[in-house]
Amino acid sequence: MVGYPSPVDFALAPEDEAFRDELRAWLDKHLPPFLEAESLGDDASLSGEASQRRRQAWQRKLNEGGWAAIHWGPEYANGRTINAMQRLIYSEVMAEYRTPGMFNTNGIWQIGPMIIAWGTEEQKAQWLPSILGADEHWCQGFSEPDAGNDLANLRTLAASDGDDYVVNGSKIWISSAHLATWGLFLLRTDPTAIERGKKHEGITAFILNLHTPGIEVRPIRDMAGEELFNEIFFTDVRIPAAWRLGEEGQGWMVAMGTLGYERVGIASQISILSADLRAMVEAARSVNPGALEDPSLRDRIAKVWTEIELARLLSLRALSKIMKGEKNWPEVPFAKLSWSSMAQTLAELAVDLLGPAGLLGRGGPDAVDRGKWTRLYAFQRYSTIGGGSTEIQKNIIADRAIAMPGRSRTS
Repeated sequence: MVGYPSPVDFALAPEDEAFRDELRAWLDKHLPPFLEAESLGDDASLSGEASQRRRQAWQRKLNEGGWAAIHWGPEYANGRTINAMQRLIYSEVMAEYRTPGMFNTNGIWQIGPMIIAWGTEEQKAQWLPSILGADEHWCQGFSEPDAGNDLANLRTLAASDGDDYVVNGSKIWISSAHLATWGLFLLRTDPTAIERGKKHEGITAFILNLHTPGIEVRPIRDMAGEELFNEIFFTDVRIPAAWRLGEEGQGWMVAMGTLGYERVGIASQISILSADLRAMVEAARSVNPGALEDPSLRDRIAKVWTEIELARLLSLRALSKIMKGEKNWPEVPFAKLSWSSMAQTLAELAVDLLGPAGLLGRGGPDAVDRGKWTRLYAFQRYSTIGGGSTEIQKNIIADRAIAMPGRSRTS
């Protein structure tokens, strides 16, 4: 007799329910007065420096309650210890409450854990407090203009010179570098590695101060009309060896850990997409209710809801593996690929649901949700690249997860 598979139990463990309830109770108490604080200004008027001040204040409020860096552990982040499931719950609850963004998102979720994993005690004491307390902004510098989609092709050189390194080259698409004081960067310390066919070797991680002489940061105006991304140019920049994170040549391992945290963090982005879907339907109900009676639009809503739920289940499967001490492969790259597609699909759906109101951009007095949906229509094109390009993710999945046969060189 053929047996049936055991049913999957999605119920939260008692400790996870307690964690969720504690977070919701804290938000119920602290979020409303924060949003109403006159000193922080009205949401509709916030942009640029005002937005950053608000993010800074919110991160500090979270840190006071031990909710800013929940995955750092009790030694570094106000005494809180969580498991992988609670990290997902945290993201889902924050998305549910539509909380403000944090000042140091990269620093909290990617860079801080890498300093904890690879840094010396002196480095941890020097840099972790500024990330956690939102004292200085941090960025992450990996991509280069001549490396294409392959991070291992990076060529910005850090040449050892006594107790220093001398850096020459450039980086591109570096988010928020124009706001940052510090950043985690990958640099080439062995210039012969690429020619030797060992491009993953000879890469080293460094923490850089972007105010160091010889560093020039140039914002790039994107298609959404914003300046989030940047080019960075290094001209004979001298940095102390004490800023190296890990040993020479260990940069690729540091990078994979950083990107691993970023891609596990895709679960939080999926939670945001779910909250966005609910919000855009409510917006359409207010300004263009007829759209919700359109069969084709209703079908698209159903399809994207289903895709979001499938991606959420994929994230849960990855988290289940992590909790069992297994590698979260290939669920994480699959989830990242799904998120890239859904982010753009959702942005397009929002504009169509809003009808004529979907054309009203940021800054206009009648713009729906301050023009958020119109902005996302253009801005979400970045999701094809952010956290690993779609093309590279597909190649990795095809090669390592599905084991598709390669094309013959003679074909």
